[in-house]
Amino acid sequence: MPDASPRETVKAYWQPGCTSCLRMKEFLTRHGVPFTSVNVLDDPQAFAALAELGVRSVPIVQRGSDWANGQVLRDVARVAGIPWGGAAMLPVPDLYQRLVTIQTAARDLFAAIPDDRIGDQLPNRPRSYAELTYHIFNIADAWLEHEEQRLPLAEGAYNRIPAPGEATKPLVIAYGDKVMANLKAWWARAGASTDYARRAQVYYGDVNLHEFFERTTWHSGQHVRQMTMVHGLLGLPATGAPPPATYEGLPMPEKVWDTEKMA
Repeated sequence: MPDASPRETVKAYWQPGCTSCLRMKEFLTRHGVPFTSVNVLDDPQAFAALAELGVRSVPIVQRGSDWANGQVLRDVARVAGIPWGGAAMLPVPDLYQRLVTIQTAARDLFAAIPDDRIGDQLPNRPRSYAELTYHIFNIADAWLEHEEQRLPLAEGAYNRIPAPGEATKPLVIAYGDKVMANLKAWWARAGASTDYARRAQVYYGDVNLHEFFERTTWHSGQHVRQMTMVHGLLGLPATGAPPPATYEGLPMPEKVWDTEKMA
């Protein structure tokens, strides 16, 4: 994509509850990059602007005619015109153990939410607690589809929700249990032999499998932090939440939830 003039304004397209959106905005702020914040749920013109770029999802960073998916911070740095210094990643076995801990915590935290509250919505985001939990399981499932079935991660793959009538606690937990069993089986069979330097077939940028697996882990982890927040909103103890050390070394946002006010 062509470089944009440094005089052009950086735009950051995002929505509440989006883990990569918050991470992208924090990255720009941390590096002193001024930007125009565009909440796609609050701006009726935002999706039309994204459609002109040929995309239907966030996060997106744009400067003039140059743009990138905000899930890859080195691409965000390029569009923003700032140096990219690289980033260290945890070894894959560590990421796997963190992912198992995180996915288990999602199950336990969801199980502790009263049945009559699992349909409640997250702040400023049309996503229920049941849908959030399903999404966490879906993140790991999408990794397995990529590796076990060789299915590319297509745009919209993370937007799956339970079928009508299936956003019940037993069915969502059953889905999580199935994903966990498949994850452990994949690791036992192929975890050590997989070439993590191989290019991943994902919609959001040019990344290798190590980077994709890292994102699978921290993406799940950030949403589990949100589930812990939900327990606080409901006045429940966060029984089952992972210990803070689970998140150490993962490239997660600093905040749990985007506190930028709606217009």
